[in-house]
Amino acid sequence: MAEMTYRDAINLALKEEMRRDKNVVVYGEDVAQYEGAFKVTRGLLAEFGELRVRDCPISENTIVGVAVGAAMGGIRPVAELMTVNFALLAMDQIVNHMAKVRYMFGGQTSVPMVVRMPGGGGSQLGAQHSQSLESYFMHCPGMLVAYPATPADAKGLLKSSIRDDNPVIFLEHELLYNSKGEVPEDPEFLVPFGKANVLKSGEQVTIVGYGRMAILALQASLALEKEGVSCEVIDLRALVPLDMETILASVTKTGRAVVIEECWKSAGLGGDIASRIYEGCFDTLLAPVRRISGLDVPMPYSRKIEKLCIPQLDGIVQGVRDLMNEPY
Repeated sequence: MAEMTYRDAINLALKEEMRRDKNVVVYGEDVAQYEGAFKVTRGLLAEFGELRVRDCPISENTIVGVAVGAAMGGIRPVAELMTVNFALLAMDQIVNHMAKVRYMFGGQTSVPMVVRMPGGGGSQLGAQHSQSLESYFMHCPGMLVAYPATPADAKGLLKSSIRDDNPVIFLEHELLYNSKGEVPEDPEFLVPFGKANVLKSGEQVTIVGYGRMAILALQASLALEKEGVSCEVIDLRALVPLDMETILASVTKTGRAVVIEECWKSAGLGGDIASRIYEGCFDTLLAPVRRISGLDVPMPYSRKIEKLCIPQLDGIVQGVRDLMNEPY
């Protein structure tokens, strides 16, 4: 085990997979000479050369479209879009081609590709550069969706994504890049899809989160522990496939659930998870499922107002307190 940042864990995963398989290539804006907008692709060009690490024009639909064609031809592309916000320019390629080609060809071809995208709010980047669009991708069948919260999961999930024969949307929260954690150095360390991680065991309430919200959920649980509230914290890791088995087992035990999401509340994934909890745990719930979500507004630039639009640690702690006192 070695301590490293979330950014370096992703970088290590890319290097290990490119060393392991010569068909793994990296495409994107500024991924070669500049080494990525967030320096995630640092050192790749020097080690693997310009044939495998390609700077692309500022054209997201082209980046994804070329990756789809390359994947159908036997290459394993990792396409980096500078932020998830720019994926909107490539939605035709993502939704109508990347996600559907394998199905439409009856499995005669596969599309083993990954689209890496940083996103999320909290960096004062304004309404067009601070969005959390994970529910967009979850709504489209045919592709996997990963959203790691820790450096170890960032490495293990990306390696699993690159090796998978299905297309993968790989989401990274920009505020996690400098976070640190223990990461296995084993080049065969993989984190499987469809298996959530219980970050902390507890008895009275289940808190479900993903990405940066899983980290805040864990911090909130530690604060609540001092008040005598025993919280179980679940990090989803992957949004597709969604590990409802782990969630339902936890809520059956605790009787209460809080779902945290940074994305907009309307049509957000928290509503879907809450609905499935009601379907699977109706007889054992001791209180209504509580959702803590981003506000349904374009993200403001002002730091103080921006913080009001995204779940914060204090709000999560208070939300759990309120749930514990809420009769059913």
